[in-house]
Amino acid sequence: MNNRIKRSTVLSTLAFTMASLSLPASSQTEAQNWDSVLQQAQGQTVYFHAWGGSQEINRYLQWAGKEIKSQYGVTFNHVKVSDIAETGSRLLAEKAAGKNEGGSVDMVWINGENFKSMKDNALLYGPFVSTLPNWQYVDKTLPVDSDFSEPTDGLEAPWGVGQLVFIHDTDTLNNPPMSYMEMLNYAKAYPNKLSYPKPPEFHGTSFLKSLLIELTDNDPALSKPVSEADFAGVTQPLWNYLDEFHKVAWRGGKQFPAGTAETIQLLDDGQLDLAITFNPNAVFSAQANGNLSPTTNAYAMNSGALSNIHFLAIPWNANAKAGALVAINFLLSPQAQSRKGDINIWGDPSVLSKQHLTGSAAQTQQFKSVAEPHPSWQSALEQEWLKRYGS
Repeated sequence: MNNRIKRSTVLSTLAFTMASLSLPASSQTEAQNWDSVLQQAQGQTVYFHAWGGSQEINRYLQWAGKEIKSQYGVTFNHVKVSDIAETGSRLLAEKAAGKNEGGSVDMVWINGENFKSMKDNALLYGPFVSTLPNWQYVDKTLPVDSDFSEPTDGLEAPWGVGQLVFIHDTDTLNNPPMSYMEMLNYAKAYPNKLSYPKPPEFHGTSFLKSLLIELTDNDPALSKPVSEADFAGVTQPLWNYLDEFHKVAWRGGKQFPAGTAETIQLLDDGQLDLAITFNPNAVFSAQANGNLSPTTNAYAMNSGALSNIHFLAIPWNANAKAGALVAINFLLSPQAQSRKGDINIWGDPSVLSKQHLTGSAAQTQQFKSVAEPHPSWQSALEQEWLKRYGS
């Protein structure tokens, strides 16, 4: 499908969804438009599909749901999924069935490959981002209009900043490996003490991408759509590394943690010397909840931390578009972003400018950024990893 066809499909989808939402004419003021959205949202129920693998995030969303109900009369239901690709498949099935209204999904938490897939298949409502009253508070110096090098085109609103970092206990490992080659040497010196989540789990795939970037000195091919000609040559150092690493990894590389929560548990139990997370402040919330020792600390490799923005979007056929707009706008408010960034609650780095934040959210730590590869590399890496090591 060429870009002209894609754009026309998105525009026709937008025309349909705008009509179904019955927003006022563009000649009216933005305030009047938003008042109309608030009125339509009253009494709606929003089904928000989002990863459910973190107690801290789940508790935060429970709080957000109570606030959205209290302030706007909108019921906010967190539908927990293990991989948002499951939601993408559901939306594709609804598209194929011609279900262009009354869809089962009202909001999604996405980025990267999942966003590109939904965008390419015209599964998203919008553009809507610049119509949100709280858009004014977003830090525009962040890459909030691009997702893994794919332009967002106003189809998803930035929600937070993610960075791939490691957690260690300073009591047992005071000088952690600062590069992936040091990590391999450490694993050989101390077998059965390092691992990573099993791809295609998000943190496992992120580990593969971060490792590949360092091993290839960020090969320029990684910023372009993957090709069969490039893939084998560019990724060979990755497979050579993993072949060596798995021999000395936790459980001999025959079993892998299910996700970041399990690596944190294994670190706390003393089975692993490093846990992995995509939130540089997750260590603080884990300490506050008693899941990690106060002597634990997060760090990034010397080369930097794989970084991206994560986003909120609305499917083209959402049943509660107005409610979803209200919910997203609330989640971008200084109140919600300050609570989300509180290191004792979630600690997710905010997308708002610092002057709009209160408490620890205004001081959350971030590391030197390493850009994500083109989203097409993700699926290719996952498939090859599963072929080599998935059994």
